[in-house]
Amino acid sequence: MLRLIECVPNFSEGNDLNIIKQITDSIESVEGVRLLNVDPGKATNRTVVTMVGTPEAVIESAFRAIKKAGELIDMSKHKGEHPRMGAIDVCPLIPIANISMEETAKYAQQLARRVGADLNLPVYLYEAAQPNKERNNLSVIRAGEYEGFFKKIQQPEWKPDFGPAVMDEKRGATVIGARDFLVAYNVNLNTTSTRRANAVAFDVREAGRTKKENGKPVLDASGKPVIIPGSLKAVKAIGWYIEEYGIAQISINLTNINITPMHIAFDEVCKKADARGLRVTGSELVGLIPLKAMLDAGKYFLQKQKRSVGVSEKELIKIAVRSLGLDELSAFNPQERIIEYMLQSDTESKLVNMNLKAFADETASESPAPGGGSIAAYVGSLGISLATMVANLSSHKPGWDDRWGEFSQWAVKGQALKDELLKLVDADTAAFNKIMEAFALPKSSDEEKANRKKAIQDATRFAIEIPFKVMEASYASLEIIKSMAQTGNPNSVSDAGVGALCARSAVMGAFMNVRINASGYDDPIYVKEMVDKGNEIQQKTIAIEAEIINIVNEKIGLQ
Repeated sequence: MLRLIECVPNFSEGNDLNIIKQITDSIESVEGVRLLNVDPGKATNRTVVTMVGTPEAVIESAFRAIKKAGELIDMSKHKGEHPRMGAIDVCPLIPIANISMEETAKYAQQLARRVGADLNLPVYLYEAAQPNKERNNLSVIRAGEYEGFFKKIQQPEWKPDFGPAVMDEKRGATVIGARDFLVAYNVNLNTTSTRRANAVAFDVREAGRTKKENGKPVLDASGKPVIIPGSLKAVKAIGWYIEEYGIAQISINLTNINITPMHIAFDEVCKKADARGLRVTGSELVGLIPLKAMLDAGKYFLQKQKRSVGVSEKELIKIAVRSLGLDELSAFNPQERIIEYMLQSDTESKLVNMNLKAFADETASESPAPGGGSIAAYVGSLGISLATMVANLSSHKPGWDDRWGEFSQWAVKGQALKDELLKLVDADTAAFNKIMEAFALPKSSDEEKANRKKAIQDATRFAIEIPFKVMEASYASLEIIKSMAQTGNPNSVSDAGVGALCARSAVMGAFMNVRINASGYDDPIYVKEMVDKGNEIQQKTIAIEAEIINIVNEKIGLQ
């Protein structure tokens, strides 16, 4: 399985597009790395870059970027709102797929060692890559910033982990580490006061603030300042004024969005700001965010309205953007800001991304794919989509306000089945293509013949499993369809009936594909098992569909 890590280097340049372009060009010069996002900030004079790829490719790309940034950026002339200590201020590695944090930390150490030795640059390790837990916090390492590091770096306790213990006047020093996914997120306020923004930041950040009486810190029995913790865990925050926008912001790092997700941070800032006579006007995402975080936000705001959360992925994202005000300062394009969307291949969902006419035209062409398997999956997705529509209409029906949660749960289940069936539309065509590719393999030698036969059998099994999944998903949809026919909005009962007809067609059509593909598979035990299971699903489907149609006809009347 492909191992992937993300790297989010922060460069101390946010205004000169030529310098930024040269740095990003160095990143893209490495094969196996994909540049996902470049987010320059004028007031912070800082650019956050997001890239992803195999570990070896990413650390090579990061090394080249660090080298290029050191050549182009002069820290002795740098000014910006964000804390910083070097041309490449911080360079975190984040495990994304099939790699542990421990392994990622070793790659960070490998990169840091190379930067220190080959570039003669002071390097500090942080987070999971730093074995000394007394100096693994980024804000503690960076305290004093560029200007203060000329003295700090000479202190024995602040000797760099790699490279010289001398501050580089032009390039500064850098911090390299491994951490969990971090969301950089700014909340906009209707004030220009940094002091008031900081007050709100201290209210919410986990580190809180020092307790004071008569303007002086209150000390505990051991002489240490008493800390009043903030209201949010796994949150770092400061207030600042952004001249570019003419507003103050709460600049937030969400270090664990499983503990404090973006929408909870937003609502808490709203509450604390209101208590101080301020108003939140919107927010701003820096870099990328996981899809789940956006979907969770959309669901959260719909639940607050007591509305069904069983709506499409696109609609949930739209709700999240509007509710958080993510488009207040600039347009928010989900395709460019959500990490899963950035990683999608253009050909991954070729069929389901077509419009209805193009899909029909493609099906009607002389090409053998898409064929009956893809159509069965699509028909199944339409059937459960109708049932999901009934659930959503029912959750909003006047007089049924106390039942919104019940129908919302049905709609959520329906959306999941719809999404699964839509994926199977393209998967079925991919299965057909695998068989064609296997048949096209060379067969000159005995070894080639054996390899070709194995490839054909593997592809054939895959081509059996895909339509069988269509059967299972379409059959599962009948539970929702039947419930909507029985208890849903009576004005939409015919929609539930059409959904049942679609589900039955999807099951029966997919079973035809299971059987025709199984005829070319050499394992008779497996073939019999799949055909027996398919027959059982088909018979149950026919029986449930008949029950649903009877319910629908009885409610409609006029037979």
